[in-house]
Amino acid sequence: MAYGGATSGPAAPAAMKQVKLEKESELRIEVSVNTSLRLRLLNGTAEVFGTEMPPENWLIFPPRMKFAIFTWYGATIEMQDNTETDYVADETPMISYVNVHAVLEGRRNRAKASASDPADVSQGPRVIVVGPTDSGKSTLSRMLLSWAAKQGWKPTFVDLDIGQGSITLPGCIAATPIEMPIDPVEGIPLEMPLVYFYGHNTPTVNADLYRVLVKELAQILERQFTGNAESRAAGMIINTMGFIDGLGYDLLLHAIDTFQATVVLVMGQDKLCSMLKDVLKQKPNVDVVKLQKSGGVVSRNSKFRAIARNQRIREYFYGLSNDLSPHSSIANFSDLVIYRVGGGPQAPASALPIGAQPVADPMRLVPVNINRDLLNLVLAVSFAKEQDQILSSNIAGFIWITDIDIPRKKITYLAPSGGELPSKFLLMGSLTWIET
Repeated sequence: MAYGGATSGPAAPAAMKQVKLEKESELRIEVSVNTSLRLRLLNGTAEVFGTEMPPENWLIFPPRMKFAIFTWYGATIEMQDNTETDYVADETPMISYVNVHAVLEGRRNRAKASASDPADVSQGPRVIVVGPTDSGKSTLSRMLLSWAAKQGWKPTFVDLDIGQGSITLPGCIAATPIEMPIDPVEGIPLEMPLVYFYGHNTPTVNADLYRVLVKELAQILERQFTGNAESRAAGMIINTMGFIDGLGYDLLLHAIDTFQATVVLVMGQDKLCSMLKDVLKQKPNVDVVKLQKSGGVVSRNSKFRAIARNQRIREYFYGLSNDLSPHSSIANFSDLVIYRVGGGPQAPASALPIGAQPVADPMRLVPVNINRDLLNLVLAVSFAKEQDQILSSNIAGFIWITDIDIPRKKITYLAPSGGELPSKFLLMGSLTWIET
């Protein structure tokens, strides 16, 4: 496996230290804000987010990253002594997490065994991880995916967290098959993601659009599973937002129903667990399980989240280690068609004539005039070839608007690569980025 920043060369001159971990303990680390962190596994075995560390190889973790190194049998870690925080904890919920993995493994094996029977429509586990903000949902999802991949499965990862964006940029929902344990530094692989652009980091802007995109993604995956017994048996792990009250709770129930989840893992929230058990008790094929959140989970304020979103966008264009070379291009205004979805005041139905529909449809495509307001916006490039395909089409990639020349009617944008865009149809939300 290729690890981000892994190298077999000597460590750069810096203060180093060794940390000895006893069995079933973990080293919790917060990387400093301005400097990366080099470390390696000297002896024993250990894992990060469920992925085993390669022995003796230096790993480079970027600034601001928060993670834990866990060992089942004991290990010694050599690392630079320049972290924001690092400490060893011997009380972790890992036993309960790996027990969940064992149960899921049994269900996958049963689904695989029955796949040869054409009359049997058994499927592997469809696991949805729910809980409040900063409860460890993304970390648990990565562990379950990596453990499954280590056993030879190719589970599908579904990310519904538009505020964070584990697969691609924030403001999107996405899915991708996981074929190998996830690289602890570089994260989720991007070879074949299925991405839909919502365009905002909160569902309150247009909840109807969010529901439609979730349903569209679920239907595509359902069709893929129908024709692929291996993927169907491997199942899926679904990560969700930390928005669990009011509209957030309604959207959780919508996701559980839409993806036909069979296991609901609730991270450290008694009230949410009780509510879900009560509402899902009429579905005997759905198990609701409460799990303890790790003591290593760190609360992140709104400023940190904004910085993390900006970093995700930067990584898309420049790579985790600034090893990519994005391409600047110029297009005529007439070459591009930009839309946003929904918007505008919507009159209540009671104020309209009988039989009339509200003027503002939350799913309506609204053409956007190209002007200076687009500067620094990140736009999604649709795969659609016709306007009526835009809402149901997934995304080819993203561009960042760097200049608008009104007199010459030229637009300058940054793209991951040169050449023509896959489509002239672009989608606009509220995703912005200012390069620093």
